[in-house]
Amino acid sequence: MEIDKNQLLRFTTAGSVDDGKSTLIGRLLYDSKAIFEDQLEAVENTSRKKGHEGVDLALFTDGLRDEREQGITIDVAYRYFTTPKRKFIIADTPGHIQYTRNMVTGASTANAALILIDARHGVIEQTKRHAFIASLLQIPHIIVCINKMDLVDYSEEIYENIIHQFEEFSSKLYVKDIQFLPISALDGDNVVNRSTNMDWYQGAPLLYTLETMHISSDINKIDARFPVQTVLRPQREGFIDYRGYAGRVASGIFRPGDDVVVLPSGFPSKIKSIDTMDGTLEEVFAPMSVAITLEDDIDISRGDMIVKENNQPKPLQEFDAMLCWFNNAPARPRAKYTIVHTSNEQKAMITNVVYKIDINTYAREEDDKELKMNDIARISIRTTRPLMVDEYRDNRITGSFVLIDDATHETVAAGMIV
Repeated sequence: MEIDKNQLLRFTTAGSVDDGKSTLIGRLLYDSKAIFEDQLEAVENTSRKKGHEGVDLALFTDGLRDEREQGITIDVAYRYFTTPKRKFIIADTPGHIQYTRNMVTGASTANAALILIDARHGVIEQTKRHAFIASLLQIPHIIVCINKMDLVDYSEEIYENIIHQFEEFSSKLYVKDIQFLPISALDGDNVVNRSTNMDWYQGAPLLYTLETMHISSDINKIDARFPVQTVLRPQREGFIDYRGYAGRVASGIFRPGDDVVVLPSGFPSKIKSIDTMDGTLEEVFAPMSVAITLEDDIDISRGDMIVKENNQPKPLQEFDAMLCWFNNAPARPRAKYTIVHTSNEQKAMITNVVYKIDINTYAREEDDKELKMNDIARISIRTTRPLMVDEYRDNRITGSFVLIDDATHETVAAGMIV
């Protein structure tokens, strides 16, 4: 299978404290030669000061100084690296329960989630929590890295037992693709190079798995959605009458000549051209940023959406969503927030908390109506004007939104439309 060398794969890491997430990422970067010399030098110096014999791989990701000194990960740390086969963005998210919101933030755009399990401890509460959040966010691929295999004598039996434990509860979750991998991040077994200590494992190492993972089908190419971000009117020679609608394709495929409808007005038209800085294109798809021109002169502004005539999102003013509350202050009953959905902003109100989810047991709590930081709940919401929405499971872009507090301008929640 041919892999596009320019294709970007975003993956998130999740695990409980001391499962070795930062060491694993450090090993990936170190063994794939994706470390700059000055970074390597700084980490070698810090490792020496801490009294380590070799390089402390975890320091490559615990980039904030206070994290390095405390040896913990507190925020989402993004790392970019590239190999000859693919480009990667890693979102290293903290493992503690009080940082659920950080994991939701870091994982929201991921193609894959790496869930780490300590081979000595097996599946624990946090493993279930991270798997639940990964399934809630509809991350298409999950790689369960069973780490510290060197501390259990590379036992195939322990590895198989952990797979059985994981599958027992993950069967209740909506996850399309789960793979299991026995590794030792500290020693590098099955991270970039195959392990000689686990010849019973016939699969590929982690980096090869990430490099060859098929992610083209993760993008919705059926439902054509183009949220308009801005209207281009250059008013200069050669472009006096030009009116282009610029934005990023959320999903689907657009071509010149397509019959389209502009929402919410409902006016029909045809695509005249699709333009970029480098010229015109005959076909565009997510997540390309382009300007579309139409055959007809229609009043279109930011927040409108260009869609195919025979495939339209639902214009809804009231809908349910799974919501993760981010803010230190709890949600105020019937308070007004600004909802940001694609390029559209409206005022919105949470009209009901249907139930909260105990993310350790997956139990629904229907009596507790207060939304506090890190809570995940099903809520009902009403907006001042209809939004053009799809269900999140069909479309991660048009099915998601954030809420902003008008007084503080803080992002207080992220939601997934159900």
